Amino acid sequence: MEIAYDLHNCGANTSIVIRNPVHVFTRDMIRLGMYIVQYFTVYIADTIITFLAKLKYDVLSKYGIHRPKYGPLYLKNIIGKSAVIDVGTVEKIKEGAIKVVPSGIKEIKKKNVMFENNMEKEFDAIVFATGYKSVANGWLKDYQYTLNEKGFPKNPFLKHWKGDNGLYCAGLARKGLFGVKKDAEAIAEDIN
Repeated sequence: MEIAYDLHNCGANTSIVIRNPVHVFTRDMIRLGMYIVQYFTVYIADTIITFLAKLKYDVLSKYGIHRPKYGPLYLKNIIGKSAVIDVGTVEKIKEGAIKVVPSGIKEIKKKNVMFENNMEKEFDAIVFATGYKSVANGWLKDYQYTLNEKGFPKNPFLKHWKGDNGLYCAGLARKGLFGVKKDAEAIAEDIN
C-alpha cells in the first residue's frame, strides 16, 4: 500500500491487488496497541485498536480491503503477519485515485494481466510486493529469470536485483532496509 501511495504521488495511475485480508492502522494505533499489551492481554489490545480502526476507516470492505477474523497482535504472534500502516493510501483508495482490483491475478502475458474474475487490464509496470518471506515461486511461474528454487535471487550479490526479460527484485538479498534501498536505487538507475 505504501508503494501504491508513493507511485500515485509521483503521477502514476495505480491499481493494487490485496490478496488476503489485512488490518489497516495508523502508526499511533499500533503504538497504542503495543502499550496496552504491556498491561493487558493481546485480546484486549486487539479489541481496542481494531475498534479504533473501524471508527477511523469505517467499512473498508466496500473498497476491496477486508479485515482478518483474528486481531493484529494475535496474528503477529502466531504467524508473524504484520498489520498495514496507513500512510494515506486508504484516503486515496476512497477517493478512487488508487484502485483496488477486486480479484487475484490469474495470468500475466507481457503487459496484460488476467484476473481471476476474467477481467483483463494492461499495465506499463507490475510490482510484486511479496512481504518479508519470499513466496514468489508459488505464483511466479517464470521465476527462473531472476530467482532460485528457494525464492531468492539467483545472481550473486551486487547483481542479484536484475533478472532477464525486464524482471527485477528488490529486498530479497537479506540485507535489511539498507539493502532494499540499494536494490531500489540500482533498479531505478537501470530503468533510467
